[in-house]
Amino acid sequence: MSNQPNNYTDSTNQYSGGAAHQVNQAHAGDPHVHGTQQGGHRSGTEDPARQSLLNVRNEVGKAVVGQDPTVTGVLIALLCGGHVLLEGVPGVAKTLLVRALSTALSLETKRVQFTPDLMPGDVTGSLVYDSHSSEFTFREGPVFTNILLADEINRTPPKTQASLLEAMEERQVSVDGVSRPLPAPFIVAATQNPVEYEGTYPLPEAQLDRFLLKLTMPLPGRAEEIEVIRRHAGGFDPRDLAAAGVRAVAGAVELSNARVAVAQVAVAPEILAYIVDVVRATRSAPSFQLGVSPRGATALLNTSKAWAWLSGRPFVTPDDVKALSLPCLRHRVGLRPEAQMDGIHVDDVLGSILASVPVPR
Repeated sequence: MSNQPNNYTDSTNQYSGGAAHQVNQAHAGDPHVHGTQQGGHRSGTEDPARQSLLNVRNEVGKAVVGQDPTVTGVLIALLCGGHVLLEGVPGVAKTLLVRALSTALSLETKRVQFTPDLMPGDVTGSLVYDSHSSEFTFREGPVFTNILLADEINRTPPKTQASLLEAMEERQVSVDGVSRPLPAPFIVAATQNPVEYEGTYPLPEAQLDRFLLKLTMPLPGRAEEIEVIRRHAGGFDPRDLAAAGVRAVAGAVELSNARVAVAQVAVAPEILAYIVDVVRATRSAPSFQLGVSPRGATALLNTSKAWAWLSGRPFVTPDDVKALSLPCLRHRVGLRPEAQMDGIHVDDVLGSILASVPVPR
């Protein structure tokens, strides 16, 4: 597991300009974030949908300490209709974060604990014989929800992991030749322990590529950990989010309106070419045996648009692309064995690529 944080946090320090200012405001939970257009022109009144989603981060902060970048990443995934993979050691509030986020968004969530004996039908649902009607009826599995929390997804064998592929790609489940659509919105928020941990099954490349983002959740800093302990000493119960004050501040309507607004974010031809150049550079990097596919380029485009919109701008900048490159691409590439033996990390190679690809002016 890379120890580097999600790159859209680092971008506030690495890159200058209006985008960095907006990122700082957004991560500070400023309720009056305004987009700065080119030439210094303000965009006017704040978008209610954007304001609602920014308020979600404040609600999640009532239960989870110091994981604002990860919350933002999951919001970006929701805006893009994509899935997110959360990686971190046990005990860094991966599950709590997803539960708090679904509460703040008033979305239904169901949790599946992935174990070595879990069967595909335990996730998707199965046909059950009804003795009264003498017929088989379909019993929905936990995948029929808005946010499926797939806890420790890499602790279950590949056959069960693969049961999610159709749901993630097609938003439907097929059993006995009948396709059943999933609720909308629908995303998978999967958690996994680092692959170095005992009892883990690495996810296959085909499934990893279906996750829009891979977000790493680091251990909290000293001050943040003191705050965690202080809350627990004061009676905080992670199983009772209502008592912690977490309330719904947005819903499916706001999310739908936000998706419409994100789709209208402008992307200049130079930015499109820059995204392609970054992705193509991963295919020729000496340390990589597997580069990013065109699906990854599309994902980088969509997440950059969502991040620009959350930052209050109606257009994408190169900083937006840089900010989302690590969480969007780190799980779509594969290191060569010799690079792994040399202690090279995926994030380090991606950082070198971003530093070498010419940035449009």
